[in-house]
Amino acid sequence: MTKNDLLSRISIDSNICFGKPCIKGHRIWVSLIVDLLASREKIEAILQEYPGLEREDILACIAYAAEMTRDSYSNPKSFVKN
Repeated sequence: MTKNDLLSRISIDSNICFGKPCIKGHRIWVSLIVDLLASREKIEAILQEYPGLEREDILACIAYAAEMTRDSYSNPKSFVKN
């Protein structure tokens, strides 16, 4: 799965979750997943807690966070398609 494939799993919609980046088809914020990972939560545990998610959704959150730290993107919505 390519980076673009992963990023296509993230949605930004002003009508959903106040426009915060979410996993497409869910109301689960990217920041929640990244926070869980940062607090040393295992991917398998997150998938058990949120059974509708797939491993690729977690990886998409990591990919999105990585893109947000790059200087080359001035408009983060430019690479996220709804």
